[in-house]
Amino acid sequence: MSDAADAALSPDTQSVKSDFLARAGEAALGGDGYYRQVLEALPVAVYMTDAAGRISFYNAAAAALWGCRPELGKSEWCGSLKLFWPDGTPLPHDQCPMALALKRKEPVRGIEAVAERPDGSRVPFLPIPTPLFGAAGELVGAVNMLIDLTDRKRAERDERRLIAIVESSNDAIISKDLNGIINSWNPAAERLFGYAAEETIGRSIMMLIPAGRTDEEQEILARIRRGERIDHYETVRRRKDGGLVEISITVSPIKNAKGRIIGASKIARDITERRRADERQQLLLAELKHRIKNTLTTVQAVARQTLRSAAPDEHKAFSGRIQTLAKAQDLLTGENWDRALLREVVAQAVSAFEQEIRSRFLLAGPDDVWLDANRSSRLTMALHELATNAVKYGALSNGRGQVRVTWELLQDAVSRRVSLCWEESGGPPVIPPQRKGFGTMLIERILEGEPGETSLEFRPEGVVCCLELAV
Repeated sequence: MSDAADAALSPDTQSVKSDFLARAGEAALGGDGYYRQVLEALPVAVYMTDAAGRISFYNAAAAALWGCRPELGKSEWCGSLKLFWPDGTPLPHDQCPMALALKRKEPVRGIEAVAERPDGSRVPFLPIPTPLFGAAGELVGAVNMLIDLTDRKRAERDERRLIAIVESSNDAIISKDLNGIINSWNPAAERLFGYAAEETIGRSIMMLIPAGRTDEEQEILARIRRGERIDHYETVRRRKDGGLVEISITVSPIKNAKGRIIGASKIARDITERRRADERQQLLLAELKHRIKNTLTTVQAVARQTLRSAAPDEHKAFSGRIQTLAKAQDLLTGENWDRALLREVVAQAVSAFEQEIRSRFLLAGPDDVWLDANRSSRLTMALHELATNAVKYGALSNGRGQVRVTWELLQDAVSRRVSLCWEESGGPPVIPPQRKGFGTMLIERILEGEPGETSLEFRPEGVVCCLELAV
């Protein structure tokens, strides 16, 4: 804290400084050049007037506070162009604290004011005017020290704003020292844990820690002492009634003005309802997954009866497509109902094949690429058709061929998308089909409407399919 701020807050400090200034002012009036130099060098604003209130001296700090240099012997009472009370009401110069000190012939203390500079900016300040008397006891003038309150007022404003935020927060906000002793406790903490503030302040935070979790709090305090921040740590705490509550906490170090860690602030949020909602969601997803599988099983049974006269290969192809759809649903309901990782979509599409065949797939691309539910299902079906054809006729129909599946992110001013390429190599020479088969038409149909074109090429060295999907 600066000397000026200290003086503004400490009456004892004000008294010592005003006594010194009074003696220095009297010496300066008596022609003592040394004390005049002292007053000029002080970093705090100081000025003097004669008995009539005309300014006879001011130092550089006073000129900086006023934003101007008043004319000596003419300007009266105070060097600022305009004065105001703290509430914004105009304060006439002849009623300012310096004028009162001269009129009453006694020091004036504890009255704050606001000075307006020529540029319109305003400076809150605390004046400490002290009358000066000659050897015979006659009034010869006064000396005034002006303490800039700008930083203190800003700090008070910030403190009031912070208090309002803490008091109105829906999250429990608690501060504690490095020994775990509670220093503050907001209304939300009362609602969450059941204790009133007066029941907790001065007591150990361990009153909230359930049996078996004491080491957890010691580890938190150790990390705070190292200057670490703890984000969204989920745990359990004990309420006043003995019940346990699931919470998510964030803990941050508290530092003093010198940067030394002196405690911690803790924000705690009740996650009981969120946990219950998550559990309900998982139950619903499990039930939905079960019903989808039952529906697909029914479709497969109906198809088996309907296609009794169809060739075995057609039975197998249709069954494989149904199973692929089921696996796509498994992928979506595993953790995220609305999206799936592209790498997992590709891996799932080839998982139905034997290990020897799966080992001949080479996958390469960034991991953090997600597809929405619709595109995940459609891409799974397309990859299944490509893989089935590769096993029958392409690179996977012998013991040497491979399939390389690569993808990369593309982004421009219009869209963000992923480019995926299926490349077969090492298989028998490819002969382009004379007409589009069902698999080819299926691939084109399920991928239509995407931002880029889908190309399917039957090159002699292997089939190549490239496509783009929005992400």
